[in-house]
Amino acid sequence: MEEKSTFVEYFGDYPLIRVLDFLIESRDMDYSMTEIATNAGVGWTAFSEIWPQLERKEIVVFMRKIGNAKLYKLNSKNPWVKELIRMDNIITKLETEKLLSEEHSVAH
Repeated sequence: MEEKSTFVEYFGDYPLIRVLDFLIESRDMDYSMTEIATNAGVGWTAFSEIWPQLERKEIVVFMRKIGNAKLYKLNSKNPWVKELIRMDNIITKLETEKLLSEEHSVAH
């Protein structure tokens, strides 16, 4: 079983959270909808229910088209997305500090 990201640990292992987690972690690249669903570990049925909302709320943005595939990425200009990224950074930092503190305690 794959280890859950800190983001998923904090917000719950739900399809929307897994999609957001993947998009945040991969925010510098663009992906097709199929690649996003697959990499997020979300089934197509659940993904297709989530996707329209992500587009409507401008959480994802269309980047380009390659053949028949439309490529999207996280809309880092969206204020809500900026806060999500900031939150992800904070919880990652907190968990890293906690882990380092625990390792330090065990070492001494």
